[in-house]
Amino acid sequence: MQTPDKDDSTPARHHLKFRQLRARYAILKLQPETPIPAWAANGEFTSITRASNELSIVCPAENVPRNLHSPERWICLKLEGPFAFSLTGVLLSFIGPLSRNGVPIFALSTYDTDYVLIQEEFAQTAVSILQQAGHELIP
Repeated sequence: MQTPDKDDSTPARHHLKFRQLRARYAILKLQPETPIPAWAANGEFTSITRASNELSIVCPAENVPRNLHSPERWICLKLEGPFAFSLTGVLLSFIGPLSRNGVPIFALSTYDTDYVLIQEEFAQTAVSILQQAGHELIP
């Protein structure tokens, strides 16, 4: 693991608690004008984001209709918040070690906390990297 240089550009390093949500997740991109499907809003964690060029959906993989293509399965790690908006470097402290070790992520934020999705094939490696970086997996 790399050690960051000590200078003013190095963000504060946070030691965070996180847990893994039970479900396996899918990430889908639909046409921007698509009505929000009922199946997308069911589960412990879902995220529905509409932008001018897409409707992005993150939901439990078991919710996704068979006619929609979502090739990867993802695990979802929830950082134990809440975090004040003025607190900087929280998400960077968590995803930095993953990035330095080549683990691709998909990050989402809510009002209180952050969620980081990791492709299933990287799950064990990612959790190990996070623990080595000082983050704590809680049951």
